[in-house]
Amino acid sequence: MDISRRHFFKISGALTAASLVNTDPAAQATQAPAIAEDSYGCLVDTTLCVGCRKCEQACNERHHLPKPNESFEEMTVLENERRMDETSYTVINKYYPKHIGTLTWRNRPTFVKFQCMHCNDPSCVSACIVGALTKQENGSVIYDASKCIGCRYCMVACPFQVPAYEYHNPLTPEVRKCTFCYQSIKDGGLPACAQVCPREVITFGKKPELLKLARWKMKNHPGKYVDHIYGEYEVGGTSWLYLASEPFETIGFPKLGTKAPPRLTETIQHGLFQYFAAPIILYAALGGIMWITGYLKGTKEVSTGETAGRGDLR
Repeated sequence: MDISRRHFFKISGALTAASLVNTDPAAQATQAPAIAEDSYGCLVDTTLCVGCRKCEQACNERHHLPKPNESFEEMTVLENERRMDETSYTVINKYYPKHIGTLTWRNRPTFVKFQCMHCNDPSCVSACIVGALTKQENGSVIYDASKCIGCRYCMVACPFQVPAYEYHNPLTPEVRKCTFCYQSIKDGGLPACAQVCPREVITFGKKPELLKLARWKMKNHPGKYVDHIYGEYEVGGTSWLYLASEPFETIGFPKLGTKAPPRLTETIQHGLFQYFAAPIILYAALGGIMWITGYLKGTKEVSTGETAGRGDLR
């Protein structure tokens, strides 16, 4: 059947538009996963931390991670800001007092423990196309290496830049991050870091109780804490909550909104992929390219033939 280029694009556009129409309103809406009322979390009171690095050591030993180049007793490593990686699930960073306008916050450094925040509505879980990352009812976000295909979308999606990849392992690389000591909690135990902390900086428990404790501390120690519990609302809430005596943006925490990123990204994904919209768009585009290529080739052949014919007449 002979079809003009304009006609072809009209048909392609109509098919694409039709594929994007959703007859089921319920399919368009995405809802945050239900979080169990008795899910666990940790409250970190940064005003109590002295940077002893015992939590780093306990985490390393429980998860059988490689030993660091420098021992856990070495405190000079705190002079440089660090990030979690495939060999370290948690790190302590040291922040010196900052001058904010006319205010000076604190006279001594602030030590802050960082690890996976185990978000209520995790971006990494939403981004994983094979289900290698899952949110558990007890609050943990865990990883199944047997499902992972190494796409690393989770690393891009995480608002806290937590997941790390084993680039040095070419055969069986994994995405590595804090597991919230999932199995230990499941068996009635504690996260290694919370269990070992000598200053009781980390309080483990049910999230509603942790929030009550945080508010009690803020109320009964006026002036000691900034009026904010980090992790209560950030990106929809996280399992790890923090108290601090100075603005969180000055001690390594990103300033994030309250809306969970998956609520936006999943809406876009569902609108694009429902009813095979994406394949139809792709095939329409490829078909258009093939048609244009064939059309131009045919035009060139006709032009070459006419030129050759005129040469014969000579």
